[in-house]
Amino acid sequence: MLVTHSHVLKLQSKLDTAATRIGINPISLFKGFWSFFCSKTVEQKAEEREKEQTLNLFLHDIGRTMSSDLSDYKIIKEGEAEILMHAKNEVFYNKTQVNNRDISIAVLRTFISKRKQEHEAYLSKRTKGAQKVSENGDSSELVKEEVPDSTAPEDHKSNGECEVEEEISPEEQCSTMEEDSVNVTEECSTTEGQINVSEGKGKRELKPPRVLEALSASGLRSLRYAREVEGIGQVIAVDNDKASVEACRRNIKFNGSVAASKVESHLADARVYMLTHAKEFDVVDLDPYGSPSMFLDSAVQSVVDGGMLMCTATDMAVLCGGNGEVCYSKYGSYPLRGKYCHEMALRIVLACIESHANRYKRYIVPVLSVQMDFYLRVFVRIYTSASAMKNTPLKLSYVYQCTGCDSFHLQPIGRTISKNTSVRYLPGFGPVVPQECRDCGKKFNMGGPIWSAPIHDQEWVAAILADVKSMKDRYPAYDRISAVLTTISEELPDVPLFLSLHNLCATLKCTSPSAIIFRSAVINAGYRISGTHVNPLGLKSDAPMDVIWDIMRCWVKNHPVKPQPADQPGSIILAKEPVLQANFARAVASLSKAQAKKVARFLPNPERHWGPKLRAGRQITSKHVSLLGPEAINGALNQEDDEEPKSKKPKTEDSVTS
Repeated sequence: MLVTHSHVLKLQSKLDTAATRIGINPISLFKGFWSFFCSKTVEQKAEEREKEQTLNLFLHDIGRTMSSDLSDYKIIKEGEAEILMHAKNEVFYNKTQVNNRDISIAVLRTFISKRKQEHEAYLSKRTKGAQKVSENGDSSELVKEEVPDSTAPEDHKSNGECEVEEEISPEEQCSTMEEDSVNVTEECSTTEGQINVSEGKGKRELKPPRVLEALSASGLRSLRYAREVEGIGQVIAVDNDKASVEACRRNIKFNGSVAASKVESHLADARVYMLTHAKEFDVVDLDPYGSPSMFLDSAVQSVVDGGMLMCTATDMAVLCGGNGEVCYSKYGSYPLRGKYCHEMALRIVLACIESHANRYKRYIVPVLSVQMDFYLRVFVRIYTSASAMKNTPLKLSYVYQCTGCDSFHLQPIGRTISKNTSVRYLPGFGPVVPQECRDCGKKFNMGGPIWSAPIHDQEWVAAILADVKSMKDRYPAYDRISAVLTTISEELPDVPLFLSLHNLCATLKCTSPSAIIFRSAVINAGYRISGTHVNPLGLKSDAPMDVIWDIMRCWVKNHPVKPQPADQPGSIILAKEPVLQANFARAVASLSKAQAKKVARFLPNPERHWGPKLRAGRQITSKHVSLLGPEAINGALNQEDDEEPKSKKPKTEDSVTS
């Protein structure tokens, strides 16, 4: 409620008249009435003050930075954040990426929780170690009491200090917590020393995580992190585009004091900023328009030990084999155009990140890798260890894919030999395939190297899924991300790539068995099988390809096919007798838990033109109708017609004479 100055004067005159009639001091009566009139709760006053301050800052920013009308801007709300977007394509925004942002928030929440648990476990381990040290110290004192001490009295330490060199203070020796490799038995050996350990540097509270969004654009992602993720510290939004930084700062003010206190926007090159802030951020988020390859080297250096790197790649045509030479130049791997190409794209990006991390004696541990819509998203933790880095060749493999039947085989790059307590690293044995395919006699294409180790941590996936289900109202894209996480939770974690049942049947020119029948045959043969979140028709199995083809041969015997030319891959495969007699009886585990409960796992797009959008700064024309839709194209073209450029205005006499 707004009270003008004239209203206050009128009210004061009336109170003066009433006060003189009843014989009360007018000033005290006016103060009492005014305090009663303004008797609102402290929270309401603070809220109104915050809104007024936000509005004033926003209006000041509007008047300073905007030359156009307010009608050119629209408010976009996603989660708890709101941003102002110009009608023109000045700053990039894609509604489709709500899935990306939601799943990132879910992973970030789980990361903060896991980080806290790890810190508490570490402190508990330190405390137990200190207790053991104190017990050993007590027992040594008992021995000293029984055996006469031959040392001089002045050499005996009785004040609870550690026997250390002069240049190292007892406090430093008792409170150092920077590395896990500190030997606890070398710490103080008395009760006072134990207190110093438990109350030293390691007992301090864990600092809130710092997050860097290296390519912020409008700042929507940073604002959602700041407003929706509990326990988050500072969020740094960096962009090298001046219009994007201005939009981000405007949106920070528009979102109130919470966003203003946590989010900072900087105009800088993300690569230079990350290089100059090495090991300063607990989380680094990369979501570029296109390939992230140019940012990876600096990104792996800016993450603290045990921190997380979130990385998006939208150049799926390159990663899936459309331009293999371009993929090799960017990521150091050659892709293959198989049905599993999207999962191979995930593994190529992981191998590339690992390669960049190894240059600085670091390595990655993937916790979640997702391919959805038109992009992929990986979440990896980065650690520093020169010895653990030696295991990288064991996690990488080349892929051989048959040109005839699409069978694939993996060739590990390295292997190890263990002898007693020592481990020796050697090159991998090869080749794993002959010159020609054993099944159809065709040649092989070779791709890779790819990440052949697990791409998910199932414990993390279960925790993320539980968090999403417990807070479903806070995720705008809950249905989609819960479906993806449910499918990932049922994947075989140790099986790289997958088969396509329809592709197998297309090779043999036969009718396709149902997924349940095929799953049952694989399970009855003694192998594991699961679906994949990448493709609804994909099947991951640890069964070798000769077992898969034997199952298909048995299927074709019961469901004959028309004769095909003898040189066709399908004819060559069917000409061989199956070694394994398949059992197509329905197995108990032929359906996953989600399938048995009829949980939706692959959802359609919520609206038309749900995909990539035009790069910021580019003019919208009629050729972009497939990306934006006819309505958006017509609206943009009509707006351009209304705003005729100055260069196209007819020349006047004044302009000619001047």
